Amino acid sequence: MPKRRWPARSAGDNEGNEAMKAVKWGIVSTADIGVKKVIPAMLRAKGVEIAAIASRDESRAKAVAVKLGIPKSYGSYEALLADPEIEAVYNPLPNHLHVPVTLQALAAGKHVLCEKPVALTAAEAGQLTQAAQKAGKLVAEAFMVRHHPQWRRAREIAQSGKLGEVSLIASLFSYYNVDPANVRNQGDIGGGALYDIGCYPIVTARFVFGAEPVRVSAVMNRDETFGTDRLTSAIAEFPGGRHLIFSAATQLVPRQHVQIMGTKGRLEVMIPFNAPPGQTTILRFDDGTDLSGRNIVAEVLPACDQYTLQGEAFSAAVRGKVDLEFGLKDAILNMRVIDAMFAAAKSGKWEPV
Repeated sequence: MPKRRWPARSAGDNEGNEAMKAVKWGIVSTADIGVKKVIPAMLRAKGVEIAAIASRDESRAKAVAVKLGIPKSYGSYEALLADPEIEAVYNPLPNHLHVPVTLQALAAGKHVLCEKPVALTAAEAGQLTQAAQKAGKLVAEAFMVRHHPQWRRAREIAQSGKLGEVSLIASLFSYYNVDPANVRNQGDIGGGALYDIGCYPIVTARFVFGAEPVRVSAVMNRDETFGTDRLTSAIAEFPGGRHLIFSAATQLVPRQHVQIMGTKGRLEVMIPFNAPPGQTTILRFDDGTDLSGRNIVAEVLPACDQYTLQGEAFSAAVRGKVDLEFGLKDAILNMRVIDAMFAAAKSGKWEPV
């Protein structure tokens, strides 16, 4: 299989990062996603300084701070938010706490990078707009995938005409988790497949199409014990008759893939959402002339960490070096799609976005 390689690119390629003063960050929560993925990546980022971490368990916060080399730790989120040194906050708390704690951070004069989904409904997310404007601070939803060069390149190819007329994106994202203590399996605090991972096919389709869906249809299989959607399948219709179709599951064998389909070719994003940090990624182009795949051409993208790139981009926006590419308006648009899919699963009908 032929391969095309792109030159390596520094994770700190945001213009002006070398010269700018590092943004001092505080992390609210010692959640696994932060401790195992995001914080280590941000510690390697240019323009980023992790100055403090907080937990409701002070000993836990201290242990994580020592392990990761973070100077300060706090036994409450409020104590961290009161620290005048902290300029920006990363919020990886359970979904139902995204808006309340982000509002607290804004009231304390902090910029906020909030994990996805930014809220439980678009209306709830809307509360952040006025608060952010009043505080004069930035808020972004932490969809790290849009910072990865493989998605930048995928969008470029899809919009270049190489695939012909692109009218279908088909995505699958699944993992297996039946732990009742895991927040992803707690329906009353925003657990379930659509909130946790179904949001990724939605945001990447909006990114590639460069448009917003007009209506959606969805079906859900709910866990009788957890009350969460353990399997959600949906269709989103975009202007021009373009479709996103996807399934997201929390109780199936782990798998993820994305196919971007056009009249002249197909582009496959091999590891679309959890791209391994520090490793190259691959896009595969297929012109469809040989169903066995012998004519597939692989394009290799440089190694990076998408969480590092995300931290650098947000910090550069805080310093005014770049405009914030995806802010609250974008986050609310994504939540509107999720709202419509929940409504469609309940009504059994197409629902407008």
